[in-house]
Amino acid sequence: MGNHLNDMVLFVEVVKARSFRGAAKAAGVPNSTLSRRITALETAIGLRLLHRTTRRVEPTEAGQLYFDRCKRIVEEARVAHEELGEMVTQPSGTLHLSLPVDFAIVWLGPLFPKFAAKYPGIDFDLDLTPRNVDLISEPYDLAIRMAAPQADGLISRVIGRVRFKLYASPGYLAANGSPAHPADLSQHNCLTMPNLKTWQLHSDSGSADAQVQGRFTVNSVGLLRNLAVQGMGILFMSEHVVAEDLAAGRIKRVLPGWQGVSRPIHVVTESKLLPAKTQRFIEFLQEELALNE
Repeated sequence: MGNHLNDMVLFVEVVKARSFRGAAKAAGVPNSTLSRRITALETAIGLRLLHRTTRRVEPTEAGQLYFDRCKRIVEEARVAHEELGEMVTQPSGTLHLSLPVDFAIVWLGPLFPKFAAKYPGIDFDLDLTPRNVDLISEPYDLAIRMAAPQADGLISRVIGRVRFKLYASPGYLAANGSPAHPADLSQHNCLTMPNLKTWQLHSDSGSADAQVQGRFTVNSVGLLRNLAVQGMGILFMSEHVVAEDLAAGRIKRVLPGWQGVSRPIHVVTESKLLPAKTQRFIEFLQEELALNE
């Protein structure tokens, strides 16, 4: 049984990499050794676990079932080992993160130095993309997204919240007037994001859904902010993003009695069992983002 535990680790790497060559590199063993160990594992179980082709390796039905079980066992063993190691030393290793571009720059950019100083043994590999990466087959420890994941089997945690408010430049308001009610926004040039053409607002007196339109629809928070400063329209954005422009008077609040609903920030992982480096980073973000909410 002892050898089978080691072979489980190798089998999990093969299924993740979909190739013996990639798995051998990840596991740090010769390709021939890996192939021999998997064959021995199949012989011991009495079932074929993998379909082998010249281009790709795919799990059989039995192999997929075995992978689902093995992955949890391997993950638990790895986390147990790291937790014991953490009693002696601080978390270490490379943290592989998938992050939305603007969130990484605006929110996390100022926080990384603080976390890096706290945990000098951790290195960072950051992929800034709006794409929903595949956490099962791609080598990411976690992803941060503004929307909850739709894929089955992923673990999502809310690590913070953002609340949008309305802003415009003094020049825009001088030329176009200030809206007195959310319904007036339909008559204004609004700076919108794709799939966000209804701005949900609420105040002490009630709620309103503003149907908005404008000349600019942009999937970049940074560019929307820049356009608002230049007087191109009304912006619906977190105060954290525009704090410097607000303090300098380059923009001002619009409809100050109204604000958007609280929107969650999600951290997504493949498993609840997390290595120390990942767990410490999530805890750090929860603490810091709560302060900036």
